[in-house]
Amino acid sequence: PAAMATTTTATAEAAQEEGVGRVAADDSAGGRAARMDPNAALALLPHAFVSLGRELSALPCCRIGPVRLHAAGEDEAAARQRWLASRAQDGGVLGAPGAALAERAAAALEPPPAPEPPPPPLHPGTHQPATGDDFAALFPKALIEQEMSAERYIDIPGDVLDVYRLWRPSPLFRAHRLEKLLDTPARIYYKYEGVSPAGSHKPNTAVPQVWYNAQEGIRKLTTETGAGQWGSSLAFACAQFGLECEVWQVAASYRAKPYRRTMMEIWGGQVHPSPSHVTDYGKQLLAQDPDHPGSLGIAISEAVAEAVEDPTIRYALGSVLNHVLLHQTIIGEEALLQLAKVNETPDVLVGCTGGGSNFGGLAFPFLREKLAGTMNPTIRCVEPAACPTLTKGEYRYDFGDTAGLTPLMKMHTLGASFIPEPIHAGGLRYHGMAPLVSHIYELGLVEAISIPQTECFEAALQFARAEGIVPAPEPTHAIAAAAREAMACKESGEEKVILTALCGHGHLDLAAYETFLSGQMVDLDLPDSAIQEAMQNVPEIEG
Repeated sequence: PAAMATTTTATAEAAQEEGVGRVAADDSAGGRAARMDPNAALALLPHAFVSLGRELSALPCCRIGPVRLHAAGEDEAAARQRWLASRAQDGGVLGAPGAALAERAAAALEPPPAPEPPPPPLHPGTHQPATGDDFAALFPKALIEQEMSAERYIDIPGDVLDVYRLWRPSPLFRAHRLEKLLDTPARIYYKYEGVSPAGSHKPNTAVPQVWYNAQEGIRKLTTETGAGQWGSSLAFACAQFGLECEVWQVAASYRAKPYRRTMMEIWGGQVHPSPSHVTDYGKQLLAQDPDHPGSLGIAISEAVAEAVEDPTIRYALGSVLNHVLLHQTIIGEEALLQLAKVNETPDVLVGCTGGGSNFGGLAFPFLREKLAGTMNPTIRCVEPAACPTLTKGEYRYDFGDTAGLTPLMKMHTLGASFIPEPIHAGGLRYHGMAPLVSHIYELGLVEAISIPQTECFEAALQFARAEGIVPAPEPTHAIAAAAREAMACKESGEEKVILTALCGHGHLDLAAYETFLSGQMVDLDLPDSAIQEAMQNVPEIEG
């Protein structure tokens, strides 16, 4: 963790002296980066997940420090006073002036206004609100409790923290060189999740999911994956706790990205293209089309079908569900602490959205702060024009998979039978959006835009050539949106602070870059007729 610490994880004094990120505030300084000792770096690792919960009235209202906020038997008021006193005494976890930090913390600990709660998931047969028992064949009891929880925070188990310390806290960089390239007065920050073993943000939830299953004696997990980031993350996590891992990868990605498959196999995963000859549903689809490109909805159906046949097997999902987004909030919690070290708050937060885990992980802690009145960022979802779930989908109950095996969820959807075109190389291919992200979009708490893939890859090249990191295709959407905002600042002269999450590197996605560099990449603006066709099979449910 110390090796990953950038100037944003150093003391405030060092940050002021040397600037943030890998390039000093004064470019002539040679790009020095300040470091900190390992213990200080680990102080930035939050020790609790935060949650929007089933009830958004339970929005978490505390910044989590290196220990639990509440001691045993201690009420919230006493905990707040103890926490603020300790921060004032030692200068704060962040190394910032204790009084200033205490004032911000006191404001953040006040409960924010309560938006209306999101609609519940429904049983696929009865269309009545789903209970914990309805999820029991798929998930362990602890994850079901988290899915339904209205707690303001949930402790991260010690064994999970031990694995997190392999790469967390992840660095927050200021994109000095990109700012210079764009000639913008804006200050651009990105939270880089590509430092994880799997190269993306996905291990943030894979590790706790596997641990909770291991505690209940589960021997194997099944899952789906698109580009392979989630599948490789789950295979890595299973290797940490001794579980087997079986993955169904969308066939188009299985063929286009063989090295993701190799990575899963290195960590002990068994990988099938989806549709596959392993499940009855896969065989049925292949009989209709031997070259079926597959979809995440189909892969989910196959993984679920395998899991429900054996009580020693469970299913793990890499996005969409509440407990997944809960685990990912460690991204935003760390970013809050890191930005506070250099006295910055974002004016604009942009995040790529496919199923919603990366976006929710970054945005939810900042949304909590916005609702509490401590900051007021514009929060913007960015999705591909080829799979525009929020901007063109309908907000209604739909299945999470193609075969209709999962509970019905109220979400923005293109229809569970929707299959993205294989020419779409930018990822974010899921037909639906996380119910919590859909809900806050409906409430007007966040914005959404879609961007064509050629603009995304053009922005990715600019980023790679300026900052040195080749982004995964998914976060290129957020990079493009950040570049748009930065250029608007150039026109207006505003010095906005822009925050995004670079949720993974693109070292195993170079085929997509090759397509772009060769001039073969084309944009696809999803026609309304394609959405209408897929929506024909969506259940008609009131509410």
